Amino acid sequence: MTSQHCILIGAPVDSGKRRAGCLMGPDAYRTAGIAAALESLGHTVEDIGNLAPETHPADTNDGLVYARNETIGWTSRLAQAAEDALECGLPVFLGGDHSLSLGSVAGAANFAAKEGRPLFVLWLDAHTDFHTPETSDSGNLHGTPVGYFTGRRGFENFPEVLNPVPEENVCMIGLRSVDTQERLALEDSSIRTHDMRHIDENGIAGPLNRFLDQVAEANGMLHVSLDVDFLDPSVAPAVGTTVPGGATVREAHLVCEILHDSGLMTSLDLVELNPFLDERGRTAHLMVDLCASALGRRVFDRPTRSYQ
Repeated sequence: MTSQHCILIGAPVDSGKRRAGCLMGPDAYRTAGIAAALESLGHTVEDIGNLAPETHPADTNDGLVYARNETIGWTSRLAQAAEDALECGLPVFLGGDHSLSLGSVAGAANFAAKEGRPLFVLWLDAHTDFHTPETSDSGNLHGTPVGYFTGRRGFENFPEVLNPVPEENVCMIGLRSVDTQERLALEDSSIRTHDMRHIDENGIAGPLNRFLDQVAEANGMLHVSLDVDFLDPSVAPAVGTTVPGGATVREAHLVCEILHDSGLMTSLDLVELNPFLDERGRTAHLMVDLCASALGRRVFDRPTRSYQ
């Protein structure tokens, strides 16, 4: 296994939705032993601590869109952090809600463009997050990152997306909660979507491997964004957007093991962990285990955990 330099970037983003708690996520991952898990696989680990958003005007929240200015501040800071970290290694963004991906993916796309390579995005999530601030009924910006980094209009005052990710370079797996506006927009897009019915009927390896073949053929870079709600809430309860019928533990590990086997992943988001909703850290530990699988841990290396 090739050793990587993994850069842990704390992104305690809690502005993408109204339910508080994701700001505790980065420290929960650290407490669950993410650095030690990666070091045990032969990787070097650098933890740069928790970032803060760029200076921004205070949000009044007197309109539908929640915490727009704070999220803009986070987007600017995380885009630069992603671009800088990719110069040195493989960034792992410890979230934080999914609005952090407005910045992490935009920054990864900027770096890929400098390298003359296309960026591909694997979106592991119950939701498509393909809204814009103008189309969102909730006003929660954690539902907008894919719309942002693919270049949809409607992101007034956000940093300009200099290198939009082509829609055909985005693959979504695990979908099971898509509202009407998102569905109609996706039907007009080139984004690959695989809902849980498709996974139930065909398995999870096939669509993933076909996507990875496309990445490899294009000599692309691959950003993986893993949302806690990709998993079934029976095994990962620490998320404010639970949707029954998600991926099993084994399906999720298979995805991560295939990712490692491909050798294609160049950056990673771990998002939407809300430790306030967890059960004795079980979700944080599972997400750390999945991260380790994506970076080389095999079945026989995986410790057995007890929650007794």
